[in-house]
Amino acid sequence: MNEIKNRRSIRKYNPNKKVTKEQLNELLEAAMLAPSACNTRPWEFIAVTSREVLDDIVRVHPYAQMCKTATAAIIVVIVPRNDIPEGFSIQDGAAATENILIKAVSLGLGTCWCGVSPNEELMASIRKLFKIADNKIPFNVIAVGYPDESPDARGSFEEAKVTYYE
Repeated sequence: MNEIKNRRSIRKYNPNKKVTKEQLNELLEAAMLAPSACNTRPWEFIAVTSREVLDDIVRVHPYAQMCKTATAAIIVVIVPRNDIPEGFSIQDGAAATENILIKAVSLGLGTCWCGVSPNEELMASIRKLFKIADNKIPFNVIAVGYPDESPDARGSFEEAKVTYYE
């Protein structure tokens, strides 16, 4: 519960502290442990640590400006499957993304989920940048790095938004 309560969207990172490949692999392992419809695991991931490519993300995605100081990014790519109903793959990508965000907190890292799908223009830009096939969906860009800010919490439990059937 501590990681969930302490997770924040981080938009400023320490550009001098690099995310390691080992840390990225831990984040990706957490992603791949997410539940998926019929255990289809309809995802692929692109891990970025190249400063040049992070700057390219900033250039093509106007809402991913935090990649200017992030030292890594993960692009979640959805691979739709014909053996499950349409739309469930997107939910699976969201579950994988949330696992990354929570695991990052336990590693002392910060993240920011920058949506790509369903914005056609952003999807086209990210697809072109990373040479993602047309049959795959660039779902999001997750900026990753060591936080250089400490935003306040923005959510809390609101019982008024719950209907109980007892």
